Order: sequence, then structure tokens, then C-alpha cells
Amino acid sequence: MDILDYAFMQRALLAAVLVGVTAPAIGIYLVQRRQALMGDGIGHVAMTGVGLGFLLSASPVWMATLVSVLGAVLMELIRWYGRTRGDIALAMLFYGGMAGGVMFINLAPGGSNANLTSYLFGSLSTVSPSDVTAICLLAGFVVLVTLGLRRQLFAVSQDEEFARVTGLPVRALNLLTAVTAAVTVTVAMRVVGLLLVSALMVVPVAAAQQLGRSFAATFAIAVAIGVSVTIGGTVTSYYQDVPPGATIVLLTIAAFLVLTALATPLARRRARAAAAARPVGEPAECAIPAAREAVGDAGV
Repeated sequence: MDILDYAFMQRALLAAVLVGVTAPAIGIYLVQRRQALMGDGIGHVAMTGVGLGFLLSASPVWMATLVSVLGAVLMELIRWYGRTRGDIALAMLFYGGMAGGVMFINLAPGGSNANLTSYLFGSLSTVSPSDVTAICLLAGFVVLVTLGLRRQLFAVSQDEEFARVTGLPVRALNLLTAVTAAVTVTVAMRVVGLLLVSALMVVPVAAAQQLGRSFAATFAIAVAIGVSVTIGGTVTSYYQDVPPGATIVLLTIAAFLVLTALATPLARRRARAAAAARPVGEPAECAIPAAREAVGDAGV
């Protein structure tokens, strides 16, 4: 394949695979927590880090990681304590992050808004060897957290009160989820772009939920979808000369629509089969709360 003859495409494909794994891996917890747009907010804050990287002649990826993590921690503090004005504070944080990125990059020597384009929407040709090193290290952290602490994170995402009663450090786990989401945004920004990364964290999970009947199955399907669309979007971008971020997101939405169309009749057949198998007059079984299942279910 001629696509692998070019070093920049080898780097882009490796980055795409890592993004395809990490974005749905943390996204599944954000969806469970009903914080699907958290990645979008962190992406706005990360723009300040990119601008600071150009201004200080430092790595935009590492600087964006630092600023994103600080922003994610601040978002969690606002969620805990900003009960009345929290939404206003978050809005100022998000839009301040965008404005800061534009301001800093224009103050940088030789900087202009054009330098932000590859970070906002993704770019294949600009993924450097140092970017790949940073992405690999950051992706390793995300995978370690999302797999190593999957039971605890899932329990907290489903029912914070129950998780607290069982002795889990709820606030620490919430903070770790936010930090991991911030790291994921910076992992994905070179391939998908800061403005589109949230879609890759959420839509594969929503698509996987159409088929998965357990957390483990949904997790695996979401990651498989993520890797498939990121590789497919990267290859399509190379051959058709189209933006990689937009291509990946559109493929992700197409996957969601296809799986939804396939899952709807399957769900109806399952419901009819379950109704037919139940004796007449017997009430349906009470569902066990998901967080309680997560503590003892080996399939989580």
C-alpha cells in the first residue's frame, strides 16, 4: 500500500488508532454520567494551551495537556460548589479558553489564526514524531485508567450515592475522570481537532449501546467502532484530499445510523420473544440497579 510509504502517514495512522481507542474508552463514562459535552468544553479550554505553546515556543501538545487538565479540575470544582452560578462560570471558562487561544497565538512571533486550523479541525501532514511520542504516552495513561479502574469508574458514573456508601472515593474518581477526559482531548486534537473531538468520545458509545447488552460488550464495541472510523477517515482523507476530522466524525455518525437501523427490529423481536415466554399474569422482573450490578458483576 503506497499510503504506508510515507512517514507522515505512518504517524497519522498510529495516532488515529490511539485516538480510536482512547476517545470511546473515556467517553463511555462521560455518557453514563450525562456529561456528553464535557469533551467539547475541554476542547475550548485546550485552545489556550495551544496558543501558549506557540507563544512560549513550547510543545503545543504538552502545553494543551497542562491547561486542559487544569481546566478539567476547575470544571469539577465548579460542578461541586457552583450550584447556583455554575453554568455561567462554565460558560466563561469555555469561551475564555477560546479567546485566550486566539489572543496568545496572535501574540506569538510569526503567529496567526491560521496556525490554529490544524489543531481545531485536525491535520494529517502536521503530526510530527514528537507529537506521536506525546500521544503514545498520554494514550497509555488513558487506557491504564479506563481499564484498570473500570469497576470503580462505572459504579460512580451510575450511582454516586451508592458508590459513596460502598466506600469508594467518589470525588477523587470524579476528578480522575475529568483529568482523563482532558488528556484524551489532547491525544485526539492532532487527528480529529479540538472542535470535533467530543463527537468521537460520545457517538461511538451511543452506537455501541444499540447492540451491547452489558458494559463490557458496549465498551468493546465502542472501541472497535472508534478504531474503524478513525482509520477509515484517515485513509479516506489521504486518497480524497478531504479534512480528516470532519471525515472521521461523519463516518462515526453513519455508523450510529446503520447500527440503530439494525438494532431496532432486533430489539422488537427480543421484546416479543420475552413477552411470549412469560406466563400469563406474571409480572416482569424488577431490574437491578446498574451500579449495584457493577460491584459484583464479573462482566463489567
